[in-house]
Amino acid sequence: MTIRVIGRHIREGFKNLIRNGWMTFASVSAVAITLLILGVSLVVALNAQQLSRYVAGQLEINVFLDPKLTDAQGQQVAQEVRRLPGVESVQFISKEKGLAQLQRDIGSDYNDVLGELSAKNPLPVQLVVKATDPRQTLAVGEEIRSLPGVHQVNDGKSFVDKLFAFLDAVRNIGLVFVAALIVTAMFLISNTIKITIFARRREIEIMKLVGATNWFIRWPFIWEGILIGAIGTMIPYGIIVYAYQSLFDRAGGVFFALAFPLMPTAEVAVRVGEVLFTVGLFIGIWGGVMSVRRFLRV
Repeated sequence: MTIRVIGRHIREGFKNLIRNGWMTFASVSAVAITLLILGVSLVVALNAQQLSRYVAGQLEINVFLDPKLTDAQGQQVAQEVRRLPGVESVQFISKEKGLAQLQRDIGSDYNDVLGELSAKNPLPVQLVVKATDPRQTLAVGEEIRSLPGVHQVNDGKSFVDKLFAFLDAVRNIGLVFVAALIVTAMFLISNTIKITIFARRREIEIMKLVGATNWFIRWPFIWEGILIGAIGTMIPYGIIVYAYQSLFDRAGGVFFALAFPLMPTAEVAVRVGEVLFTVGLFIGIWGGVMSVRRFLRV
């Protein structure tokens, strides 16, 4: 296909858009409304995923060493924990620091009791451990339990199991919902394009009868579908990015109720743009090809 022929098909696609003003408006509106719903759902899904990563990233393992161990001996255990596979960081809390933290937590009402504890500090050395992969938190906790000098390990097993089961359920439901919206958008927009082409079936039949090839007839409709998909995508994309940026600025970058960081606008714009433009253009092409097929049988 020569550049001249391609240019002719593109011009015909533009002309078709202008010539069929109301049908073009209906098609673009259908694309825009459907992709707006899809885009909003994607923004919610992306921030739900962001929340899951944020919550998972806060998981910590609290390790209490044998109270008989000194701070120096505790440092040796901390070094062994750092060498374990899957450990990202280890925070060392000495006996004195643990006592000072306890004093801050319970306030001045128990100064007498705490004064007696200061003379002979019975608190154990504590380690706060974070796993490289939050899903490996329980496995890392089991490894730490086997080390000598470890008295107690609190890895929140019951909470961690429930947390990841909940996050997996949220992710799966979000994927199913987005997939269902994409399928719905494909059929809705395809049917709209079919109505546009049905109104011009006589034109297609005449072109076919005078010897035009199937692809010569198809290409203007394919370009028309591409243009409808592109225009119908740009409208909701612009609305979503502008609205999200306004919300992000108003909220100070964090979700109002839960105070977790929202996904940055630039990242949302890229992720949502990739999906919307891919879906919009694919639907336009697919609708143009499939919808004109039945009218080529003359």
